[in-house]
Amino acid sequence: MVLFPHCKINLGLFVLGKRNDGYHDISTCFYPIGWKDALEIIPGPSNNISIGLSGIQIPGIPDNNLCVEAVKLVKKDFDLPGIRIHLHKSIPAGAGLGGGSSDAAFTLQILDRMFHLYLDEEILTWYSSMLGSDCSFFLCDKPRLASGRGEVLSDIRIDLTGKTVVLVYPGFSINSASAYEQIKPQDRKTSIKEIIEYQPISTWKNELVNDFEKVVFGRYPELESIKKSFYDQGACFASMSGSGSCIYGIFNEYPREPFQFPAHYQIWTGLL
Repeated sequence: MVLFPHCKINLGLFVLGKRNDGYHDISTCFYPIGWKDALEIIPGPSNNISIGLSGIQIPGIPDNNLCVEAVKLVKKDFDLPGIRIHLHKSIPAGAGLGGGSSDAAFTLQILDRMFHLYLDEEILTWYSSMLGSDCSFFLCDKPRLASGRGEVLSDIRIDLTGKTVVLVYPGFSINSASAYEQIKPQDRKTSIKEIIEYQPISTWKNELVNDFEKVVFGRYPELESIKKSFYDQGACFASMSGSGSCIYGIFNEYPREPFQFPAHYQIWTGLL
């Protein structure tokens, strides 16, 4: 069976405070984006789990890939045969797009469908929470307000249908743990939900901030330059996604003038 895991962007990201478990409480809006990987899973020989990778390079050991971890998690509860995975990566890792979490969530869905496990939403959400804070978001296909570590999801009223989004990955990743260590949480007078639901997108530039930008832009000024170039081209809103390093711009229509980015940058464009 083949599915195509998609990524997300963060519309705003407030870091609210550090928790007793070492994580941070956040508030953000996850918005699904059509930049996709390709994931195939078929039964394999014996009881083994194997994975083949293609596309852009993924750091780390293949056997530690989140898709493999998802299969191991389900195999603890169900008598599954051997599993062969092939993952073609298009979504860059360490970009703040949630590509690895999406791959893991889609692995759970394939296993459920392929082997008729009849996992309900609650069980799938529980499995996904074991794999990543934002993993459960990818079980749905609509914008969600995220709180807690990112695993507590609720409805949010937003519709960007018809707008163009441009994503730029500059060819390097950001270490999320390191970025969190440098964040200084602060109180907020206005919530992300209030900004998105009650303020026009033209005001988001000054209100809907990503707290990681202050930390990351100081170390990687080229990311701030990408964001500025989006606004120079007429973006309604531009931001870094997650803890970086991908920068996106949202436009009413695709910019007429071509962007002058270095050749090694990855650029993805699509309609919301």
